[in-house]
Amino acid sequence: MPILCKIHRGDFIESIHVAYAVVVDGKGEIVYSSGDPHYLTCVRSALKPFQASAAIKEGATKAVSFTPEEIALMCASHNGEDIHVNTAKSMLDKIGYDTSYYECGTHFPYDKESRIKLIQNKENSSALHNNCSGKHAGMLCLAKYLQVDPKGYTDPGHKVQQLIMKQVKRFSELNEFPLAIDGCSAPVPFLPLFNIALMYQKLASGNYDELNTLFDAVTSNPYLIAGKNRFDTDFIEAMDGKAVTKVGGEAVRGLGIRSGNGEVFGIALKVLDGNQRCSPIATMAVLDELDLLTKDQSEKLSSYKKTVLRNHRKIETGIIAVEL
Repeated sequence: MPILCKIHRGDFIESIHVAYAVVVDGKGEIVYSSGDPHYLTCVRSALKPFQASAAIKEGATKAVSFTPEEIALMCASHNGEDIHVNTAKSMLDKIGYDTSYYECGTHFPYDKESRIKLIQNKENSSALHNNCSGKHAGMLCLAKYLQVDPKGYTDPGHKVQQLIMKQVKRFSELNEFPLAIDGCSAPVPFLPLFNIALMYQKLASGNYDELNTLFDAVTSNPYLIAGKNRFDTDFIEAMDGKAVTKVGGEAVRGLGIRSGNGEVFGIALKVLDGNQRCSPIATMAVLDELDLLTKDQSEKLSSYKKTVLRNHRKIETGIIAVEL
């Protein structure tokens, strides 16, 4: 039975989003699934920690002295707030490149206040505002370290992407997978949910040096991962070093969590219609179902267990809630 995310208007159900989820343990065994645990989906930005792992493994980030904050931004889908933009700029400065080297494209900040500030100041957005600017700084860092031409670093045949996909194969335990083009122009694979969960179990396991560096950087700097009013940031902060989560486009999510009894679990979730609005709620439902949160953690994240819907006059019109 899949997860049903129901949108209630008054006493009636107006819409339903369907989500699949799978949870694996340290043995790589499925301990929970809802829907098809082997559902094939594009991993999108949930891949970012594993893309970042290539630069860390090769020693590229150490060579330019990236800070934990900068390493965290390599995993981010950020709001484009000043802290994110300034961190990405610092990364480029350390590499010795400028925004002309970026191949991620430009968009206005996700954060409303940051967007308004640019418009009021009659300033244009830059590639630094792109939610993937940290990831791409990491890729450029790897290109510089390898002493290869950075041009075309997003092409599947470029040495940067070859090393990244080597890491993806290692952590997903798959030798082959189809590739597509992500929103930021980098190649991105389609993977079964089970294998995404395996990857996130490894991220939290403590068994891989490059993933340990990423886990520690992310858990120490949750604001760099997303920003204001974002589930990823609020969740990582509430978990206080015990878990990471990363959303991806079209409502895919990976999560790695260290439980109170010492077990480490990896979770992958996909809302089938790609709607992000029930991803946090469905994630919380799975965590509660498996009793993976302490009372304190659950209380800190209670606002993500149900969404109250209001109209333009702030009158409550309904809720979004999940049924497992």
